[in-house]
Amino acid sequence: MKKKDKKKEKITYIDDGRSLSDLSGRKPAPSYRDSGTSSRFSDIWHTYWGAVRMMFLPMLAVIGCLIVLFIILKLVFWLA
Repeated sequence: MKKKDKKKEKITYIDDGRSLSDLSGRKPAPSYRDSGTSSRFSDIWHTYWGAVRMMFLPMLAVIGCLIVLFIILKLVFWLA
């Protein structure tokens, strides 16, 4: 006996007009190959540096907490 294959129901999505923003007037991003400029490295560097700047203060807070925790545990085990 062969098993009968069940057909998957095709899902149809209905556009109800709700979106985060209207993208109808948006121009496509320029292609680096077409423009002849080599600003790709510059864009990547600015993106990386922006992420590093954003995470700098939280990183210092975590490192500070780890140092305080290390000092507390060092004192607890040194006195015991």
